[in-house]
This record gives sequence, C-alpha cells and structure tokens, in this order.
Amino acid sequence: MRVALCQINTTVADIPGNLARIRGFAARARRAGARLAVFPEQALSGYPALDLWERADFLAAQARALRRLTAESGEMGLIVGCALPHPGSVGKPVSNGAVLLHRGRLVARRLKRLLPNYDVFDERRYFEPGASNLPLRFAGSRIGLSICEDALGGGRPRRLYREDPVRRQIAAGVDMLINISASPFHRGKTALRESLLRPYAERARAPLLYCNQAGGNDELIFDGNSLVVDRRGRVVARGRAFAEDLVVVDTDDLPRTPAAYALGDAAELESALTLGIRDYMRKCGFGKAFVGLSGGIDSAVVCALAVGALGPEAVTGVAMPSPYSSPGSLADARALARNLGVRFLTLPIADLYRRYLRALGLGGNGPGLAEQNIQARIRGNLLMALANKANGIVLSTGNKSELSVGYCTLYGDMCGGLSVIADVPKTSVYELARWMNRARARIPESSIRKPPSAELKPGQKDQDDLPAYETLDAVLQGYVEEHLSAEDLLRRGFSARLVRDVIARIDRAEYKRRQAAPCLRISPKAFGAGRRMPIARGGFSA
Repeated sequence: MRVALCQINTTVADIPGNLARIRGFAARARRAGARLAVFPEQALSGYPALDLWERADFLAAQARALRRLTAESGEMGLIVGCALPHPGSVGKPVSNGAVLLHRGRLVARRLKRLLPNYDVFDERRYFEPGASNLPLRFAGSRIGLSICEDALGGGRPRRLYREDPVRRQIAAGVDMLINISASPFHRGKTALRESLLRPYAERARAPLLYCNQAGGNDELIFDGNSLVVDRRGRVVARGRAFAEDLVVVDTDDLPRTPAAYALGDAAELESALTLGIRDYMRKCGFGKAFVGLSGGIDSAVVCALAVGALGPEAVTGVAMPSPYSSPGSLADARALARNLGVRFLTLPIADLYRRYLRALGLGGNGPGLAEQNIQARIRGNLLMALANKANGIVLSTGNKSELSVGYCTLYGDMCGGLSVIADVPKTSVYELARWMNRARARIPESSIRKPPSAELKPGQKDQDDLPAYETLDAVLQGYVEEHLSAEDLLRRGFSARLVRDVIARIDRAEYKRRQAAPCLRISPKAFGAGRRMPIARGGFSA
C-alpha cells in the first residue's frame, strides 16, 4: 500500500488552521498517489491542549471540524488523531483517539491505551484509556494502529505499564503497524525512539510507520523525525528534523538501504531552539524580539538563535553598560550585532543606577547583593519598556547552570517572555557557540574565550561564587536530571562540601524558577512543567 506520513506543525486550539493544514497535506498525499494519509496525534486540536480538553465548547468545535473532514474524505483513507467522546457513564468523558476516514464515513476509531503521567505529560488528568485496540482493516491490509505511548511506553529501567498494546496487535496478526505521535524532543530522543520501535517491526515481520508532529507549542519542541522501519528492523525512510514533511512509501516495496540520521548533537540543539523561538513568537503573535547584550556568551548565543528563527530585521540587541562593564564587553556586544546584522541600541545605566542608590541610601560599602541586583533590574525595566512599545517580547538569556543554583536576578536578567537557553547547561552553551561559528565568526571569539562574568561589581567572575562550570554541570546532571541523592553524587567522586553547597542552592532557588519565563525544553528533565518541586520545604535526610 502507498502510504503518506503527514508530519505537520499544529497550533493548540487553532482548529480552523489545523484543519486547513490537514486538508493541504491530504491534497499533497493524494497527488503523490497515496492510498492512505496518516496524521499525528491530536492533529485537530493540537498537542498538548491541556485544560482545553475539559471544555465542552472546545471539544464541540473539534467535533464539527471532524465531521467536515469526514464528509470530505474520498478514495484515499485518512488517519487523524483527535479527542473522542468516551461513551461510558464512568470515567473521563473524553479519550485520546485516532479515526480512519474513508469515502465520507468514519469507518474505524481507536483509543489510546497507555496514558503517560510523568515529566511534561498529564494525560490521565484528561483522558479515559481505551479498553482494547485490535487491528483494523483497510484496503485489504490488517493495520495495527497505536497512539504515541502505546508504542513508546517501554524501554525504561522500570516498566510503567502492565500491558503492551502493540504486542497484542502483533499477536492478533498485522500486515503493518502505524503509530501516530506527538512526542516532544529532548537530546537523545531520536535514538531512544528508534530503539523502542525497531523491535516491534522485527517481531511482527511487518513494516512499522511512525508519524510524529513537528513544531513548538509553548515550552515543548516537537522534532518530527517520522520513521519507516522495515520488517528487519532497519529505518529505511525518515521525515525531516524540526520541520514539516511528507514521507511517502510503498509498504510492498520499501527502500532497500537504511536512512541515516544526519544531525549531530550541536546541530540538533541549534535546530530545536531555533524552531522553539520561531513557533513561540508566531503562535503567540509577537513580531519583534529584544535581547540584552552583555558581551558574554549566553546573550550572544540567544541573539544568534533569534536571528536564525526570525531574521535580523526582527531582532534588536540592547547593550546597557553599568559602571562595572568593561570596554571590551561593550565592544563585543557591538561586534555581535554587526556580525548578525541586527539593530543595536546602547542605553548606559550608570546615571539611573546612581539615582537608585541615592533614593535608597545604598552603596556606601560598595556593590553588595542589593546593589548588584538593582543593576540587573534596571536593565530588565529598559528591555521590557522597549518590547512593550514595539509589541515585542524580551528573550531571557540565562542558562540552566545559573537558573539551577539561583545565580540570576528576579525581575532583572530573568525577566522576559521566553527563556531560550534555560535548559542548556553552560558547557553546552560553549559547544553551541563553537558550532554556530563553524562557517564564520558570528559570535565574537573574545565572548567565547573570556572568563564569564556578570560584571556587577569590580573584577567579578562567575567562578568567584560558583564551581567550575564543568564540575557544576556534572553535579546538576546527576541531581536534577538523574534524580541522584547526595550519597550517589559522593560515590561519583564529588566532594561532600561541593555536593552539599550545590544541592542547597538548587533547592533554595525553587521560588525563583517558579517565576521564570517558559523554558524551551531540550533535556529529559527541564525546569517548568516537567519538574514539580515544593517551594517551602525542609530537609528529609535522617
């Protein structure tokens, strides 16, 4: 059978726009000779729609769109992910489902069996699981149709589910397996998905077709990367990474050679963050981005990513030198703006800073914490005013290392509408900067080479207050992303003093992170919806 995987970029709650996108890709699939066109999970509503799934008016609007799409269906079948009413009188009133549309009729529906309820997922809050999911028949083929977690729920150190819906389909007999998905990206996710999907194709001795959505919705980035796996477990076709795509294959005559994945880690990271910025801006209705340029590596990388996402004409870089800013930092900020072709403003804050100090009676003993934070908050006010005037958005420039330990200022450098690299450790920021400079020096080399500093007091360096970033990031990786205890970290060779200090800082800064702008997620455990910790808490060590 000739099948088209329609890897589309949906917008949550834009049901007319999503319907138009489905129609457009269906027309392309029809022209390509497809007998069946497959769309991602929740293609009509967008994923994740969260509490919108509890609204009757939202579900009614999606049902009207589904009826229109059904009536328009012709000789080519359509598999589309959507929310479906649950008919029972007990349980949630709606299920996460998929429908097969053909010749003006809804000929089959299947419901998601495994509802993820970890990290960024909260599907048990909204959906009733399906009772069973047997293969369906279309055009003489037995198709095992599953939805995202039904096929991706295994492969973890501890099994989360008692059953395996895809194995049940295989046992019932299938000619092909199809999984529709809204699987968000994190580093390493592509290889993980392949390791979970390949064994099903091998076990079934049948091709497996995996259709994932592409695009950004809030902090989540969906990478596409749809796959076709042959009966030997080889990936023989791929959708584009971080972009919409149409992948058309003949399941009776699949490609004979494996399809390699082209992106390395740094390229993948740049593509993910660029897409995250672009879709957040576009879907929220912002046209202009403002970035505070300190001359350091973090703001340089964020500005370069913004240019890649929006074009230089939509980005303004703002340097706001204080009495403690070095001439080199201002020169680096200006050089970055020139390299990227963005509008560049210089707004010195020394006079404003002195007025604050006089009004508050501060500054007699040099710049302590309060005085340092005043500088950051003045800068935040200036950036927000510029963004408000232009109907734009401020892109926050803090990295994950700083946000983890609270090395940042509320209502200062934390202000903004989107935290671009708040899930990127400082060591990875350096890797990303070097990658972005591979063809030409977009980011000044001096911004990469010089020791990082907030420049809020004379001679300040980050490493005066923090461990070396290589060490800090290794501890953060263990504590935040791997859930290791202090004892576990000690066994990895870190000193007791270091572990105690870093963990205390991470726990103490929870109140700051709760007030941070949404953070683009690129790791398995990002701050935000996927990591929920109490703010007021005590120690629990015996």
